[in-house]
Formats: sequence, C-alpha cells, structure tokens
Amino acid sequence: MPFMTNAPDFDARLDRLAEVAVRVGLGLRPGQELVMTAPLDALPLARRITAQAYKAGASVVTTLLADDQATLARFEHGHDDAFDKAAAWLYEGMAQAYRSGAARLAISGDDPSLLAGQDPDKVARANRARSKAYMPALEQIANFATNWTIVSAANPAWARTVFPDLPEDQAVARLWDAIFAASRVDGPDPVGAWAAHNRALSDRTATLNARRFAALHFRGPGTDLTVGLADDHEWCGGATTAKNGIVCNANIPTEEVFTTPHRLRVQGHVSATKPLSYQGTLIDGIAVRFEEGRIVEASARTGGNVLAKVIDTDEGARRLGEVALVPASSPISASGLLFCNTLYDENAASHIALGQAYSKCFRDGGAGLSEQDLAARGANRSLIHIDWMIGSAEVDVDGVTPEGRPEPLMRRGEWVD
Repeated sequence: MPFMTNAPDFDARLDRLAEVAVRVGLGLRPGQELVMTAPLDALPLARRITAQAYKAGASVVTTLLADDQATLARFEHGHDDAFDKAAAWLYEGMAQAYRSGAARLAISGDDPSLLAGQDPDKVARANRARSKAYMPALEQIANFATNWTIVSAANPAWARTVFPDLPEDQAVARLWDAIFAASRVDGPDPVGAWAAHNRALSDRTATLNARRFAALHFRGPGTDLTVGLADDHEWCGGATTAKNGIVCNANIPTEEVFTTPHRLRVQGHVSATKPLSYQGTLIDGIAVRFEEGRIVEASARTGGNVLAKVIDTDEGARRLGEVALVPASSPISASGLLFCNTLYDENAASHIALGQAYSKCFRDGGAGLSEQDLAARGANRSLIHIDWMIGSAEVDVDGVTPEGRPEPLMRRGEWVD
C-alpha cells in the first residue's frame, strides 16, 4: 500500500504539489491528453495530479504504474534470454501519444538500491533493451516535441537511503518535507514563487547566451575538464516553450541552466562530486578521462561494472549530450541532503550528461534542424541520457571565448556577477 504521512498539513501540500505539476510543470492545455508514469507508492500523488489535470481541462489521463517487486521478480526468476527484450509496443504507443499531442508526466521515486544485489550483466542488458525500445518516445521528449515534466514522491525505500538513522515513518515524513521545500510548494503562492524563480533563471540564460562562449573549463579536486560547446548552442533553464507552443518546466524542482556540448570537443579528466543512482544501482566515485570528446578511461569506487556497461551502450554513450551549471548554494545543495535521486542531486551541483543531446538547446529552439543539421553542429545521439554531478564549492568554472580567453563564471561553486 502507498505510504502516507500523518503531518497535519500533508494533504494540503500534496495538493499544491499536484497543482504545480500540472500548472507549472506541464502548462497543460484544455483538451490535451496526459500520459503519466508512476511507481505504486506514488499513487496518492498520481491521483491528485489526475484530478488537477481534469480541472485544467485534460481530455484523457492515462496512468502507467510500476512495481519494484515485479521488477525484482524478473531478475530473480526470469530466463536469461528475457533480459534482451523490452515492451517495445508500449513505448511506441507512448511515442505515438506524444506525436499526437499528449503531454508527458513522470513521477520519480524509485528505490536507489533496488538492483544492487542483481547480476550487473543482466541489469545492463535489460537497460539497453529498454533504452532501445524507448528511443522513439525519448526523441519526442528530448526534442521537446510536447510539453513534459518530472516530479517526485517519497517512499520508504528511498527515505531509508536518505535518512538511514531514522525510523521509517520519520524518514518518509522528512523526505516529503524536503520534496515540498525543493518544489516550492511550502509557501502560500507556489505558482507565483515559480514565476519569480523562472524569471531569475531566464535572466541567467540571457546573460550566458549574450556572451557566446566557445567552451567551459571546470577545475577542482580530481577535475580539469574543458567542455567545448556546440556550434549555435543556446542556454536554457526553467520554463521552456515546447514545439507545440506550450510553456512547461521539465523538472520540478530545477535550479540549473544548461546547454549542448560539442560531442567532439571535450578534453580532460573529471571526478563526480556526488553518487549517481542509475536504474537501481548506486555508482559512487566516478572518474573519467575524455579525449576528443570520447571517454577513454572510466572508473568508480562502487558500481564500476555497471558504469562500464552503461558507457558501452552505444558510441554516443561515451560522449556528452548536456552540460549544466548550478550554484553550490542552491536550495537543494543548502539542504545538506544527498537524495540519491538524479532529479534532486543534479539540481544541487553543476553536472554533465552522457548520451542524447537536447535539440532544444540551439538558436531558435532548434526549429527546422534535421538530425544531420544537429550532428553538423556537434549534437550527440545515443540511446541514453544520464546526468551526473561534477560541481561543488571546491570547483571553479571559466567560460572560454572563441579567441581562447578564459573569463570567470563560477568561483568556489558560486556565480561571478
């Protein structure tokens, strides 16, 4: 059964989170369909989002529920050849829904260590099969063909990971508190708070777009990395206008500004500043080296075997599809929590993403650019898109001009204004 907290204002805050998901996250348009995915523990939030969607004029809301125990059953009892298969019919159906104008909403909140005890080869094979089957839907999402968003819901397994020293009920309540705070639903006017936050992020992207840097240079403990930026790249952050004309916030919460690297122009070494929770495996202590845009060496203190298989997914998995800047003083970082959830941890630190690039991050929103055009500008293509954190209060970032002159952007993790 989904876990509920007894905090007196819990229902009110959960309702506000659902409202923010629909009004701010999706900007749902009257008459639009909604496809939602959610873990079973998130059912109370999913039901509230469904109600808010219908209040906003949704025509049909379709919710697909995932079950951690069913996922484990596959790895414990499935035949070996089953791990190279995925429900392609389901993902093609989702892609068709997005092509037809449906909005997409995902509720995250998986157990970060669900598959920690499973055969990493089977995990990698299952992830690759799913990524390949999901590609038609991922293309619609990564290209912002439709409006989409991700929010989170607490559950006992995730809460125990974040608060291992607390009794389970207290851990879940604390995690919900953190989710509500990060999602800006604690105040009396969450929608207004998001409008102000989006204006601040828009101002930051405008400044970066005006400076037209050719590259970013990250320096810190274990890191000396130059990330060349794609030709005609554009910085994005906060509210985004999807290609269907609807303004959405793809991540609730979000603190980042981001753009597209050039897949051939990344050079140097970098160490992760936070663990990466990926498909039920916690990968900690990531360290990689790039040459001409490609990872040529990779290691991790834990989960290294999974990392090795991830970057072998395809050629693009060893190259970057995103680079994002986040101040070390962001509210999520200031909470002092390690969420072991990428949606949150990526908004506590500057980060890079292996794999698929966002075509949105080009001048004029990438309008009219073919796959060949995007590739010519340096955009990466892959079955995966995996963010991992490389920023902290010990990391400096310079913007590098087309003439090769460094200009300070961040010092000790904070913006230089």
